[in-house]
Amino acid sequence: MRTVRNCDVTNKKVLVRVDFNVPIEGGTVTDNTRIRASVPTLEYLLERGARLACISHLGRPKGKVVDAYRMDPVALELSRLLNRKVVKLDDCVGDAVKEAVTFAGPGTVLLLENVRFHPGEEKNDPAFAAELARGFDLFVNDAFGAAHRAHASTEGVTHYLPSYAGFLLEKEVSVLSELLNAPRRPFAAIIGGAKVSDKIEVITNLLQRVDLMLLGGGMANTFLMAKGIDVGRSLAEPDKVGLAREILARHSQVVLPVDCVVAPSLDADKEARVVAAHQVPPEFMILDIGPETVKMFADRLRRAGTVFWNGPMGVFEKDAFAMGTYGVAQAVAGLEARTVVGGGDSIAALQQSGLSDRIWHISTGGGASLEFLEGKVLPGIARLEDEQS
Repeated sequence: MRTVRNCDVTNKKVLVRVDFNVPIEGGTVTDNTRIRASVPTLEYLLERGARLACISHLGRPKGKVVDAYRMDPVALELSRLLNRKVVKLDDCVGDAVKEAVTFAGPGTVLLLENVRFHPGEEKNDPAFAAELARGFDLFVNDAFGAAHRAHASTEGVTHYLPSYAGFLLEKEVSVLSELLNAPRRPFAAIIGGAKVSDKIEVITNLLQRVDLMLLGGGMANTFLMAKGIDVGRSLAEPDKVGLAREILARHSQVVLPVDCVVAPSLDADKEARVVAAHQVPPEFMILDIGPETVKMFADRLRRAGTVFWNGPMGVFEKDAFAMGTYGVAQAVAGLEARTVVGGGDSIAALQQSGLSDRIWHISTGGGASLEFLEGKVLPGIARLEDEQS
């Protein structure tokens, strides 16, 4: 894969696709993780005399201008992190943008307006992609979190400019490729989240590679049903029970919860109790894995050489049902293995526990990392590997 190391950027006008889709409250960025992740690439380019214009999406404005999704708060945070002025423009295409790019001096950082304000972005419209590229010399993609989207600013623009990967995208591909092709053994995966259908492809692909797979969250309920266990009123997918039964029959490395935290409803947290997985009351719902399961998972992980974790173990948003996710976070952070964590809730549990710095790699791309581990070709990456015309 071609990276920024493979090109001379001195005095070049460089369009950099970043993933600055960050939470904003009251006009302030509340979590700058994704912005910080691209700083090494931006600083590398600036130190070598490039003139930068960063472009990103923010939220889902669906091709229309939505003031709540403007990039102004991001510009302020990026300026603080780079310790230099960042000029925010009011659009990402047009003559005003090209003029600003043309007259920018070496070391300049422009932040273009939300690319999803234009319908041509998500449609990967060639004319819009060509307009994005107009006036630039090079394109650098450092937005791994958007690499699974064939959009104008991720895939389309590569047809008009020499294109390279930034350090963040390069590292994500390197780490996830190692998981698929050469993990340190034993290789364990922890998969949570609500539905089997959301992650069946990554589960199926990883089962060909892992020595251990621990399942939690709502998806584990479907697997419990496949073993003939009554899960009460829990979230489950009865239409996927047959598939779950087939997976359990073929793969002995799959481990399910042995106890769980249940309650009559999400709002009845004061009635929460721990029960054995096979003793869920008919009127109750499984909302988290229980303490015995956390202990069992931690014990099984202790010998691992590589661990991949994606997805919460319960309804993480509620304190009464977050202990399973926190427990797994503590177990993973305490390992000497190569640990890789992706997914918003999993990362949030690490951050809130102060454990992020004890993880070998935190992936910035939830959907992108899962699709990569499913074995899919990501359009935003494929063009950085192909010979370009």
